[in-house]
Amino acid sequence: MHKPFGVLSQFTSEPNSRWDSLADWVDVPGVYPAGRLDADSEGLLLLTANGRLQQRLTDPRFGHWRTYWVQVEGTPIPSQLEALRQGVVVQKQRTRPARVEPLTTACWQALPEREPPIRTRRSIPTTWLKISLTEGRNRQVRRMTATVGLPTLRLIRHSVDLMDGGPPLSLDNLGSGEWRAVTANEQDRLMALLKRPARHRSTSQP
Repeated sequence: MHKPFGVLSQFTSEPNSRWDSLADWVDVPGVYPAGRLDADSEGLLLLTANGRLQQRLTDPRFGHWRTYWVQVEGTPIPSQLEALRQGVVVQKQRTRPARVEPLTTACWQALPEREPPIRTRRSIPTTWLKISLTEGRNRQVRRMTATVGLPTLRLIRHSVDLMDGGPPLSLDNLGSGEWRAVTANEQDRLMALLKRPARHRSTSQP
């Protein structure tokens, strides 16, 4: 699913919440998200009824790279990007090494406008980055970019790498709010994950 802005990553509504729930967008019973996105974030959610698969996809021991397209306030300098790559201290714990690079203009220009639109300041430029992580702490990307002086304005999870040599699962051909069933090939790849052992955690630069 391509989760829109303003939707909780759960199928139950919260009392007095201004956010939608997934039940307002997906009419498939018995599924739940493997991982989550904050209501103010957008992008790829994998929905499953398989508890073992949900655990497999979200356990950081397995090191699935999750790639985010991130619009930040300001123009990054090399030292800020390198700090993100090496890891920064967020809530008294250093983040794992990340992959960080500028997002190509063709990618971010093809994105639809967010609804409601991002608020920007005329005097401050914005920049799009591609950031890949193997962990998913609470509001991690936003906290990381803020730590190096680049506040996040818009956050979109674009893809999840199954680490099996095949193409990552991504938002390609999914508009905001749309969802689709996995293909037979994707189903086979996902089920194969349950037979693979965890990878040892590495502290080296990816």
